Amino acid sequence: MRSDLIKKGHERAPHRSLLKALGVTDSEMNRPFIAVVSAASDYVPGHMHLKQISKAVQDGIRNAGGVPFEFCTIGVCDGIAMNHLGMKYSLCSRELIADSIEVMLTAHPLDGIVFIPNCDKIIPGMIMAAARLNIPAIFVSGGPMNAGRVDGKRIGLSEVFEAVGAVSSGKIPECKLMDYENNACPTCGSCSGMYTANSMNCLTETIGLALPKAGTALAVSSERLRLAKMTGERILELVKQDIKPRDIMTKKAFENALRADMALGCSSNTVLHLTAIAHEAKVDVDLDFIDSISKDTPQICKLNPASEIFIEDLDRAGGIQSVLKELSKTGKIHTDIITVSGTVAERFTNAPEADGTVIHTVENPIRKDGGIAVLRGNLAAEGSVVKQGAVAPEMMVHKGPAKVFNSEEEASEAILGGKISAGDVVVIRYEGPKGGPGMREMLAPTASLAGMGLDKSVALITDGRFSGATRGASIGHVCPEAAAGGLIGLVKDGDMISIDIPNKKLELLVDNAEIEKRKAEFVPLKKELKGYIKRYAQLVTSSAKGAVFED
Repeated sequence: MRSDLIKKGHERAPHRSLLKALGVTDSEMNRPFIAVVSAASDYVPGHMHLKQISKAVQDGIRNAGGVPFEFCTIGVCDGIAMNHLGMKYSLCSRELIADSIEVMLTAHPLDGIVFIPNCDKIIPGMIMAAARLNIPAIFVSGGPMNAGRVDGKRIGLSEVFEAVGAVSSGKIPECKLMDYENNACPTCGSCSGMYTANSMNCLTETIGLALPKAGTALAVSSERLRLAKMTGERILELVKQDIKPRDIMTKKAFENALRADMALGCSSNTVLHLTAIAHEAKVDVDLDFIDSISKDTPQICKLNPASEIFIEDLDRAGGIQSVLKELSKTGKIHTDIITVSGTVAERFTNAPEADGTVIHTVENPIRKDGGIAVLRGNLAAEGSVVKQGAVAPEMMVHKGPAKVFNSEEEASEAILGGKISAGDVVVIRYEGPKGGPGMREMLAPTASLAGMGLDKSVALITDGRFSGATRGASIGHVCPEAAAGGLIGLVKDGDMISIDIPNKKLELLVDNAEIEKRKAEFVPLKKELKGYIKRYAQLVTSSAKGAVFED
């Protein structure tokens, strides 16, 4: 066993002495040592209950004859970090999470790992660590929160952000905003729609690193506790069989995950995270591969923020296994590959059939292609990403004048100040991985436009990114970014921009001579940086590569 490095032989007596200081007994020294890596904390709603999940996992580990050792990682709540300096530190926390786990489990070699994430960067950060370490591992997240309710209508966090825009434009009174504030997030767990956290939890189950229902069982359900206990038990079998993350995370598994991604209409951030995870797993997944999957995968679910269907509804309809079962009818799901608990086909055999409402059939999909599209053109030579499943039909093709801003704050001020008109294309730049730095999610401006009723007439493009809670013609990950000399840095107010989502095009309609003149005069905006964010900006690659660090 790997843990023998710290507990076997007479030369390890000092190590055993320290382990006994923890209360480890002589009989436990002969059992598998299992790491329990949790993101538990007291100020992230998705993490506040993870101690309880961890206890159930540890009970399961002991049930199966292992010895659990828990430690915690950092974790940023994107909702709390949104729309201020803190959001610059969200994406870059993903690398810190992966690095810190690598440090802990290399310094203290154990035999298997149970990961307990929830929320946006924690999930991919932990999966990256699992791939890098390649020790038998399994995941069980904290699960999604219940939907909220205002005036008899179910809502999620995105509706609170949109209500801010509605108040600013006079559509609702300020007192009504308090109703949204008090009722949108009624329980612990990851936010209730198909935002980034739930997207990544669902894809963790799809790729085969978590047990069935791990992506959708509610945070407050006893089913979640049973899943945690079963996960703790299951890791001992994975250790016994020596099934490691990279045995599971093959190219075929990534293809399954991407097809589920497209079918579910997941957050556009999944593109950023899956490419980063694939990098760690030594699997070739790029924007061209993702786009090819999107083109021939039907979208069969449309969840909040794109509709009034929530994760809790998907769970009741059969969850991810029912989605995979339906997708398998296209012949494009790899059903014979392994997961942490049998083959893909074995896991979905007894799942409910598609109900036609929450999970559409492949014969009657919501759309014939996937929920995410990759756009290219002179404005995005290396690619850009849009959650096309949440774009209004009238905005799938759009041409309009640019309103250019060099930060999210400038754009938000203009939007709330009534300076954006129907037909405009809002350009937010210097928010990329290097230029931000940190590639902030920008839910506030998109939600404000939606709350003001402009989501069906105004587009946004950015070298930053958008929240999974964003809806509308919001095109992110524009690459190359402005700080790297990308064309987005040369756009001027009034320039016409053409967006053609069906044909995957994003173009600046300025003649080449003028573009070359601007390039000759271009000086990228420089920011004074310090601390970790400065080191991050020096090391991070482009969004097209998943914003991973340079090798």
